[in-house]
Amino acid sequence: MPYIIQNQGTPHERICDLRYGVNTIGRGLDNSIVVEDDARSLSRHHAEIQVTDKGIFVTDLNSSNGTLVNQIKIAQQKLNHNDLVQFGSVIFRLVDELKSDASSSGSEINAIANPTNASSGLSILMRVSPEKSRVNMQDLLKQNIVSSGSVLMIQESDEAQRTSAKLRVLLEVSQELSSPEAYSALPEKILELLLKIMSVDRAVLLLVDEKTGNLEPKAAKFSNPNATANLDFYSRKIANFVLKQGDAIISDDASGDRRFDSSQSIIQQSIQAAMCAPLKPRDRTIGVLYVDNLSHGHAYHKEDLEFLSSLANQAAIAIENANLYQSMQSEVIRRTKLERFFPAAVSQKIEEGWDLNRIIETEVTALFSDISGFTEMTAPMQPRKVLEFLNEYFKVMVEDIVFPFGGTLEKYIADALLAVWGSPYQRDDDAIMAVNAAIAMQWAMRKLNEDWTEQGRDLQIQIHIGLNTGMVASGNIGSENLIQYTNIGDTMNVASRICTAAQAGDVFISESTKVKIESLHLPLEKLDLIKVKGKEEPLQLYRILWEQIDIRELSSKTRTIFPS
Repeated sequence: MPYIIQNQGTPHERICDLRYGVNTIGRGLDNSIVVEDDARSLSRHHAEIQVTDKGIFVTDLNSSNGTLVNQIKIAQQKLNHNDLVQFGSVIFRLVDELKSDASSSGSEINAIANPTNASSGLSILMRVSPEKSRVNMQDLLKQNIVSSGSVLMIQESDEAQRTSAKLRVLLEVSQELSSPEAYSALPEKILELLLKIMSVDRAVLLLVDEKTGNLEPKAAKFSNPNATANLDFYSRKIANFVLKQGDAIISDDASGDRRFDSSQSIIQQSIQAAMCAPLKPRDRTIGVLYVDNLSHGHAYHKEDLEFLSSLANQAAIAIENANLYQSMQSEVIRRTKLERFFPAAVSQKIEEGWDLNRIIETEVTALFSDISGFTEMTAPMQPRKVLEFLNEYFKVMVEDIVFPFGGTLEKYIADALLAVWGSPYQRDDDAIMAVNAAIAMQWAMRKLNEDWTEQGRDLQIQIHIGLNTGMVASGNIGSENLIQYTNIGDTMNVASRICTAAQAGDVFISESTKVKIESLHLPLEKLDLIKVKGKEEPLQLYRILWEQIDIRELSSKTRTIFPS
């Protein structure tokens, strides 16, 4: 199958397989290939790569920063082996294995006649594909073993050849366990490999529970297919002994071993012999690998224990890598969620240890924005189309405006959005940035309508915006498992009422916000006192005449740098 490589040749190299059919790429977690991009140059759904019988094609999904193939911006294009595909500022190289193999074969032939590779300038005497050098593990193993010999099912009998075969088997085990498996599926896979290589009656893999410190069985396998699938058969005495001591052991004729003479599992189940090896990727034992024999004692030899210990080392590394991979995936999800609500600079502050759990009182400027006539407009539309439209609209309003102007997204409320300036981080120009963002949103709405008209889409909408400045209590709210950073206070309620009072295409601000932005000298229209729900006294509001403001002046006022 083809694949794409990011950061090739660096410590951060990443290989992403391309499945047959459609592969979506972007920052959103629902993509086939999720790309973490600190520069935020990728859209949530940036592009797709389609693998078909006729070739591999890349299609840009109307992304903000475009898709390039070999430095040329494209809408859709067929890809060839070794093409460089750039999504925003993130670059991948396409590897088509079929074409790669074909070119490799030709290169090997040409290398004999002319050892200099024209494309690389290197003198190549021989070229070997790692995949072609691999062996089938079953070719190294035999189906039956001599009862008096090792339980290792190795074909070779000569000592040197046997040592070589064991190393090759361990190499194949390493290859089998090297892919990032689902953490929960890995114990089963390890035991399946073990039973292919060693003739044992039963095997179990146990891992240490981080909360209790006790060993917990994660998977068990039996040589007898009719055996009861019971995870509780192993000797706890032996398993705990190995966990504590950190050494692999053979209990040869376990029923007579004085170290374990009080073990009920050995006595009740007539365990004749057992081997147990620690799962120890570094200096900490994370579990044990246990096997036993019920038919006769003296079943295991030094060679068996050494091999089991080596296999346990491979298993421990695979488990630790899978655990790390799972943690990385969780971290990507956590950071993506964080970046949905906070600008990148604020997210960075939180990453550095900024405590969002304490409640603070702070002054904010709240911005409510709503789509005028949304219910009537979307009534004849299919729900899926409504959702696609809202995602497109919110992407512009939040990612392209609220975040660059330093605002924090608090929530979406159907077609409305609420953003604040001054929480969780406060600056002197919060109100100014909030008002500039509101003006930019109206200009962006006009541009969106023009684009939709050019695309032949029957979409023409207007928004109304209300802003208010005042004190709030900021902090996390909710249950232990589901929390949200929010701002509580009359300031927020009044901002919502001001938005409701505004008409299509309006930006209304309160008296308190007007005082904060006087240095801008914006064109304003003082309105008659307006009575709003929940307030006894009418409000003095002002309409910003945003159409008289040059949008180009606002582009230089975004917060591109967050103060330390």
